[in-house]
Amino acid sequence: VQLVESGGGLVQPGGSLRLSCVASGFTFSSYHMSWYRQAPGKEREFVARISNFNSMTNYGDSVRGRFTISRDNDKNTVYLRMNSLKPEDTAVYRCKANHIYGASEYWGQGTQVTVSS
Repeated sequence: VQLVESGGGLVQPGGSLRLSCVASGFTFSSYHMSWYRQAPGKEREFVARISNFNSMTNYGDSVRGRFTISRDNDKNTVYLRMNSLKPEDTAVYRCKANHIYGASEYWGQGTQVTVSS
């Protein structure tokens, strides 16, 4: 089982990034997918979630309206489009897979996003 994130980097305030998380080793379409983030010295924060099939979404308060989560079940990939980035969005972003019946959970290693001028 693997979840591999990519797409992080350094971006100026107001800029955009798109993160990707490619899954392997499990039935991707049977899992809800989420993004979390953790900044140095802070607790892990929920960012966004997308359901396995009908792609219902929900977002954390701090990113709602700026970030968009999506998925491509044919490519076993979940995305996070981040617009209007702020310095406080700086964190390691990790994706998580939760089985639809709660049977299992997997985490990726994360990708660093730094928003700075």
